[in-house]
Amino acid sequence: MSRQFQVTFDAADPKALSTFWREVLGYVHPGPPGVELADGADPLAAWDEFLARLGVPADQRNTRSAIEDPAGDGPRVFFQQVPEGKVAKNRVHLDVRVAPGLQGDERMTALEAECTRLVALGATRLRRFEPEPPMSFGFIVMADPEGNEFCLD
Repeated sequence: MSRQFQVTFDAADPKALSTFWREVLGYVHPGPPGVELADGADPLAAWDEFLARLGVPADQRNTRSAIEDPAGDGPRVFFQQVPEGKVAKNRVHLDVRVAPGLQGDERMTALEAECTRLVALGATRLRRFEPEPPMSFGFIVMADPEGNEFCLD
């Protein structure tokens, strides 16, 4: 029997990091439990209001955040605030599939275009690996705004 899972990131700023990853993955921030959001309503603002009503102090309202696949297919991604910063290379990382089925120059052009978009959102480009068939079709290693490595694949 398979299990559902979520991916959890330790973060200094959960709201900012979840917003970055929302844009990378095409996910959404879910609204608070029991709160019906109007079309176009900001779920993060709804969370602030929800937590205020619960009496959560303002300085504790950015200790957690989450994003979800709007189609319900991908895993939930959770962000939790931790006091320490990132100090070493990730042992687990995400491969963001932006060029499935593409090869050669067409693939690398698609990866470069996505790399440019993500750098504008706050990512850092770390290095590019050229295609080496049959084992690798090429990829770009990047880091999110808090330094977590991921690959454009």
